[in-house]
Amino acid sequence: MELGIVGLPGSGKTALFNSLTRGRAQVHAFGQTTLEPNIGVVKVPDARLHRLEALVNPKKVIPAEVKYVDVAIHRDGADRQDEVGSQVRGYLSSADALMYVVRAFADDSVPHIKGSVDPARDIGLINLEFTLSDLRIVERRLARIVDSLKGAKQQEREALHREEALLHRLKGALGKEQPIRLQTFALDEVRLLENYQFLTAKPVLAVLNMGEPQLPQASALEQTVALAHPGLKVAAVCAKLEMELSQLGQTDAAEFRAALGIAEGALDRIIRLSYEVLGLISFFTVASAELRAWTVPERTPAQKAAGKIHSDMERGFIRAEVVSYADLVASGSLAEARKKGLLRLEGKTYPVRDGDVITFLFSV
Repeated sequence: MELGIVGLPGSGKTALFNSLTRGRAQVHAFGQTTLEPNIGVVKVPDARLHRLEALVNPKKVIPAEVKYVDVAIHRDGADRQDEVGSQVRGYLSSADALMYVVRAFADDSVPHIKGSVDPARDIGLINLEFTLSDLRIVERRLARIVDSLKGAKQQEREALHREEALLHRLKGALGKEQPIRLQTFALDEVRLLENYQFLTAKPVLAVLNMGEPQLPQASALEQTVALAHPGLKVAAVCAKLEMELSQLGQTDAAEFRAALGIAEGALDRIIRLSYEVLGLISFFTVASAELRAWTVPERTPAQKAAGKIHSDMERGFIRAEVVSYADLVASGSLAEARKKGLLRLEGKTYPVRDGDVITFLFSV
């Protein structure tokens, strides 16, 4: 899973990046001065892995991973204030989802570029920048289609006309500032749009970066912003505090959070919400003395999930031996789960569920 972190200058997005990755990327008071991103990879915390490790005693445990890419939408002082350039699009195009970091804290020493603190407004500003960027892509493609139609054969013309009609529909909606992710498309249209990697098509998690004195109001702040942007996942965190806590040991950090009434660390919460935004689940495999977590979309067919591990497994899929995490823990071992009839044989269309422990049988 890869998430692109974006935000207006001074939003604290790099502080959040550091808190998530235990990194030490330089934090600039007025945003990044370069378009080069900060990149970090973290292991997905999953308590189920620790419980499974105690049961199966593997030689190696491999958690799922999340890659964070911290990107400046534009450099401080740039005259292209509302333009997302091709370099930035390139960094964000591979992201599975975007994380909008918007400022909710007050700090006179760091003036807001818009003169006041308003998280809901800033989410709208980022949406607008990406909408304009997608709109330019649509307009350029439409111009190329017009040129291509001049010498196209009949079959090619039909495909081009279908694409043209879809893009005109997109253009109209984007012109009304409606993100692509909120629009409805047929399956063949979805496949066509995937080639474009539109930024407004990507799922979004909005992170409200608040000050430490605002911690007791976190829930109310989330609700206020969620009302302004219906359907948007919203999480309020104190990035500066979390960045400091990320440099401590887990026990000390947990004690500090408990003292401040923070029920869940930023990393755990943001990863959990990211999975929800993307509709992802985790399943586990135990093979060659290796316990591993894998991330797939909800209801992924077993054969497709096998391909996540290796293409040979998908191509030569025979069946899957499946036991739920809860049943395995209750049984105490795979052998005991088998004796109790809790280890099931499933076919290629079986929809993998969160927490499934799977052994794939295949032949190539």
